[in-house]
Amino acid sequence: MDHKNARILGIESSCDETAAAVIIGGRVIESSIIASQIDLHARFGGVFPELASREHVKAIYTVVEEALQQSHLSLIDMDAIAVTRGPGLAGSLVIGVNLAKALALASGLPIIGVNHLEGHIYSAWLYQSGTTPPPEPQFPLLALLVSGGHSELVLMNDHLKYQRLGGTLDDAAGEAFDKVARLLGLSYPGGPSIQEAAHSGNPKAYDFPRARLKDTWNFSFSGLKTAVLRKVQDLQQSSRPLPVADLAASFQAAIVDALFDKTMSAAEEFEVKGILVAGGVSANQSLRKAFMTQDQFPVHIPPLSLCTDNAAMIASAGYYHFINKDLDDFAFDVQPTWPLP
Repeated sequence: MDHKNARILGIESSCDETAAAVIIGGRVIESSIIASQIDLHARFGGVFPELASREHVKAIYTVVEEALQQSHLSLIDMDAIAVTRGPGLAGSLVIGVNLAKALALASGLPIIGVNHLEGHIYSAWLYQSGTTPPPEPQFPLLALLVSGGHSELVLMNDHLKYQRLGGTLDDAAGEAFDKVARLLGLSYPGGPSIQEAAHSGNPKAYDFPRARLKDTWNFSFSGLKTAVLRKVQDLQQSSRPLPVADLAASFQAAIVDALFDKTMSAAEEFEVKGILVAGGVSANQSLRKAFMTQDQFPVHIPPLSLCTDNAAMIASAGYYHFINKDLDDFAFDVQPTWPLP
């Protein structure tokens, strides 16, 4: 078997996106299909777990079928099946895992349970078939993972070798975006809403706190969230309209500063060859600009289409497990709170 060109079918159902993709050689996207549930959950101001599970059941078979059709390949052309096993919502994860097991049993293909967080890391290796490949990240590599549920700094000295340096002690960055958006009367999801509002705001209008947490690589955003709440309550005492744009811009600047400063300090400390920024919050334009305009380290940030949950990243991570012969048996279960190995 030519492992260099191994074909991996990826399946992702950890939260509110049902996704499937076909990846060749760990990097080339032959197909990537995503069925999003954002509009369904927007009325709740967040993901409603039971509804998410039901929607995965409705969509997952069609999504997998479309991914295979778009790649002009069939299941028997695959070399392995990779599926998100966690972290995520247990009821959502089990839909993807059970379908992956059924397909693997029916086809005789090996199966690989992938950590959702390592999937986000490997999104930086991907590119569309027929396009010029981006530079491949070099090790040692520092990964900043920022999403609705996670804000973590991870050091990688090689493929699949992870050292967690630190993470959030309370709210994740994406979670803080969602909660502050609700405070400001903005729509869900909070990241895009705050970014849009911040365009016309002054990021220096309010001096919101940055939790520095000296001598650790951890983050904390609960104090920032509380500071915004207190400021909103103070401003609501006046008869003037709430200055949403200035509040959004100042809050966003505080988040970006905290993430950027600590990541740069860790990159210097561990003398890495590059920085990788991934996860849903990596779509934030201010955060991207902060990293892309520094010239100290090469920076790898996936395109916007790969920042949020997708199956291409799961297939990419699965590829590196596959060539490492790191396969699973069919007894493996979902692990909703599974940390990086």
